[in-house]
Amino acid sequence: MRFLRYRTWLAALAGAATTLAFAPWGIFAFAFLGPAFLFLLWDEATPRRAAVFGFTWGAGLFLAGTWWIYTAIHDFGGVPAWLAALLLLVPVAVMGAYYAVLGWLATRFNRMPRLAHCLLLLPGGWTLMEWLRGWLLSGFPWLELGYAHSDSALAALAPIGGVHLVTLATAVTAGALLIAVKGSWRERGVAVVVIVAIWGGSWGLLGRQWTAPTGEAITVALLQGAIPQDEKWQMENRAATLDRFRMLNRQALGQQLIVWPESALPMLAHEAETYLAAIRAEARASNSDVLLGMLRYDFETGEIRNGLLAMSAAGDAWYYKRRLVPFGEFFPVPDFVRSWMRLMSLPYYDMTPGDDHQGALSAAGQKLGATICYEDAYGSEQLAVLDVATLLVNVTNNAWFGDSAAPHQQLQMARFRALEAGRSLLRATSNGITAVIAPDGKVVAEVPQFVQAVLKSRVQPMTGLTPYARTGNWPVLSFCLLMALICIGYPFRHEGSVRARRGRDRRPA
Repeated sequence: MRFLRYRTWLAALAGAATTLAFAPWGIFAFAFLGPAFLFLLWDEATPRRAAVFGFTWGAGLFLAGTWWIYTAIHDFGGVPAWLAALLLLVPVAVMGAYYAVLGWLATRFNRMPRLAHCLLLLPGGWTLMEWLRGWLLSGFPWLELGYAHSDSALAALAPIGGVHLVTLATAVTAGALLIAVKGSWRERGVAVVVIVAIWGGSWGLLGRQWTAPTGEAITVALLQGAIPQDEKWQMENRAATLDRFRMLNRQALGQQLIVWPESALPMLAHEAETYLAAIRAEARASNSDVLLGMLRYDFETGEIRNGLLAMSAAGDAWYYKRRLVPFGEFFPVPDFVRSWMRLMSLPYYDMTPGDDHQGALSAAGQKLGATICYEDAYGSEQLAVLDVATLLVNVTNNAWFGDSAAPHQQLQMARFRALEAGRSLLRATSNGITAVIAPDGKVVAEVPQFVQAVLKSRVQPMTGLTPYARTGNWPVLSFCLLMALICIGYPFRHEGSVRARRGRDRRPA
């Protein structure tokens, strides 16, 4: 029993160590070593024990990888420490539950030989589980295994099947590693062939260009105001904030496209009409178009939306954020909890999401696929505009997270959005990491965090569709479902041989 207790703690430590696979550390080998260790714990566990191992592994991953939720809620949101800790631990527990369910199901329906179990059921189930937690209950797609490979050969799979295909390849690699440790010599040979095929094939695809240039390269400038979140909305700082962004914008004039970060101005759009008119006039005099993130109030409905305003020669146009941040921009709680939050002077007011179907913005002679902050974690959200969009733009307010891993993790996800679309992505943030990302997912220009700066660069508009842009997630997810169903539906008559194999594995050498 004591050994089982140790294994539970080891599962938590392995989950926490898997965080090292992601930015800012980027040791991508942990993306398959961590799951491989969990697969090892599941290999001979009962369904109940496998659920415990899965929960502690997942909780370890998210506690180590998303502790910055506490920073955002407590340090900048003003929520009491005890409540901020609870609002961190609740999603950690929910995320751990996904891995618990997967562990229970994988052991409960383990009727196939180890080779098929490790290369079909576990990878297919893992990929489906990560997709599910990305959208169920509003979704939280952070720390999906595929994102760890932004700088490995597996990144070449993203234009073909998106981040979920990269996750599948990672999970198959993890399963093959388990076979290499516990399988027969024949099974180990198959595992080596699988690993070589996945990684060799990915390596061969590196450098493949799925989209084509269209028109001339354009000049761009991204503004980073570096105003601390706890100072930004104070009335006594409003004039200084407006002056800073106007000064930065003047440094950028002459570039064809100027991009400000999310909610750059500490005021609502109707309160800034005079200021915006001055920015618009200066930009047009210099043949520059401006994208500016700010909040907009609807006087008819009383709703507030998080928007991106495009001020171009063709006129003004808005894009509104569709994916809102739970407990940041909306509060999925019952009315009595909302009333208590109001009495405690805590944030409780919900923003309104934008329409699901919004077209590309027009600026600088281009069609821009726009996202705001949290939305760059959802690859499928941009698919609808890729038939016309020539560039991608993301504006973000990362000041909520301080000097944590969150901005690095989000930049890593943005790199996958560029890879999946085969288009450059312009990322303007409040205090970093502001960057220009090439169609191959490489960061070609960036500025340091926490400094005010204007990042100038040139980007080449692209046209055409990658395989992923044509099909979305469904081919990969359907294949994963088929892999899992094959294993779950495997005839019961083989249970005896599987149990016999397990019995041989348990005998001392």
